[in-house]
Amino acid sequence: MDADGLAAHLVTLAADRPRVLVGIAGVPGAGKSTLAEAVATAVAARGLPVVVVPMDGFHLADAALARLGRLDVKGAIDTFDGAGYVALLERIRAGGETVWAPAFERELEQPVAGSIGIAEDVRVVLTEGNYLLVPDAPWNRVRSVLDEAWFVEGDDELRRRRLVERHIRFGKSSSAAEQWVRRVDERNAALIAPTARFADRVVHAE
Repeated sequence: MDADGLAAHLVTLAADRPRVLVGIAGVPGAGKSTLAEAVATAVAARGLPVVVVPMDGFHLADAALARLGRLDVKGAIDTFDGAGYVALLERIRAGGETVWAPAFERELEQPVAGSIGIAEDVRVVLTEGNYLLVPDAPWNRVRSVLDEAWFVEGDDELRRRRLVERHIRFGKSSSAAEQWVRRVDERNAALIAPTARFADRVVHAE
């Protein structure tokens, strides 16, 4: 189903509940954020207030990762504040207040607190990230907060090329980018790929 069809589905879901919260999971470079933004645009065009909340806002800062000795595997599951992410989703689920979520600034490669406002009248929240469906604590609490979970799949060779290009765009040399994809991103992908079985829907990226 394309972004327009997914948006129509969310509008139908929103008809009988105050807020719809959908998680979009997938391996690194699968196209999660691209899909989330496309669906959000289509939902907004149908008149529903919608916000995208990236899991990447819960990256630990580089200074913290350096202290932990984990800066060289930034993006691994233990380099995120998973419990903080779950707590945010629970506040978004509860509603009744404006909730401020962190964003992830690609130019800085750092999280930025208080960047994304989810007002009380927001009807659809899309949250995207790698580890939403991992069955280990604290990530196993994510699924129970969501109305639906989607998993994005696509061509692995194209995905790896996009990851290399992304790392180069944000400062790595070509060789360093390729090494990072092999050593870090693909290791993370091996953990994430099996979690597709926990999704309500598998979306095939273009």
